[in-house]
Amino acid sequence: MATGLGARRAADPVDYRFLGDGLSATATISQAPASGASPILRFDDLTLGYDRHPAVHHLHGEIAAGSLLAIVGPNGAGKSTLLKGISGELRPLQGRVERLGVQRRQIAYLSQQTTLDSSFPMVVHDFVAMGLWRAIGAFRGLDHGLRQRIAEAIDLVGLCGLESRPIGALSGGQLQRAHFARVVLQDAPLVLLDEPYGAIDAASVRDLAALVRRWHGEGRTVIAVLHDLEHVRQEYPETLLLAREIVARGATAAVLSDDHLARARQIAEGRGDEAQAAVCHAERASR
Repeated sequence: MATGLGARRAADPVDYRFLGDGLSATATISQAPASGASPILRFDDLTLGYDRHPAVHHLHGEIAAGSLLAIVGPNGAGKSTLLKGISGELRPLQGRVERLGVQRRQIAYLSQQTTLDSSFPMVVHDFVAMGLWRAIGAFRGLDHGLRQRIAEAIDLVGLCGLESRPIGALSGGQLQRAHFARVVLQDAPLVLLDEPYGAIDAASVRDLAALVRRWHGEGRTVIAVLHDLEHVRQEYPETLLLAREIVARGATAAVLSDDHLARARQIAEGRGDEAQAAVCHAERASR
């Protein structure tokens, strides 16, 4: 039996499936984790997309709790779409995502970095404090204990001393550190990161990658969409390679082989980033 994707050790024999094999109903992202870890996510014929055009489709399988998993693939492969489906932001066109032992509000989801209005009147302290929103709501004040947690999160990401700086005055790396501090405050068992290191300095990448390793060491499940394959090889024990469907999945060194990457590029070039997939006529599944 193949080792579960995201299990917290290197996989034993990895069962690779190519798109050319035409994913059958029995094709899976993973099998039951050999490590004994319980699954935190289960995909049942999961198809996600926009205006009934699938962006990623017919995924089956499980992701083990405590995973440190990278999702990679060409542009338009469905990587960000899959994170939106896991987080509950995007409703399936077909099939479903089961969240096992974790509720939507317990998922920390850091989407791709967005441009903020530099004149927006918010300082670092208040921006980071928004990470507590789900826990305290919109009207509860910050007591001493909560302020201490905010201070510790700011210090953890290397922004100590910048608490009163307007967010519009931050560099790209500093702003992403502030985003990570908000994730720290959410204290979530499942963390989703979508291209977390885009357009930031090398020192910030190094420090934030160390924080991801810390989360993994604490037993949290971390799933990250990444484009830097060398970073993936160095930091992530297991990888899922997508090109709308599964190209390969399992131990990172094996998944990121030249053959698998060439296959993913071939699929992407054949369809084109702007090509629309066929309309999905299935009934929209409920969450």
